[in-house]
Amino acid sequence: MFNDGLYYERACANELLASVESSRAPRGDYDLPPGTQSQMVWYFEPETMRRVALVHQYLLPDGTVGGSGRPDPKRIIIEGIVLYC
Repeated sequence: MFNDGLYYERACANELLASVESSRAPRGDYDLPPGTQSQMVWYFEPETMRRVALVHQYLLPDGTVGGSGRPDPKRIIIEGIVLYC
């Protein structure tokens, strides 16, 4: 549903606003470069400021998203219904 809704692409195109809720160094033994941040990010509709999705991502020092290159959706909110992954 996250991919079908193009949430990440819409955030990249500034059609959705992204707000970092938390950012910290990754915990655990991951093969990530130094300076990587583990982040939880909310996506909002800009007109209403309604939350539409919550994602986790590893932000690499070069500004790209680590792992698959896409954030990992944790929640999607559709018509007031919260879907958890």
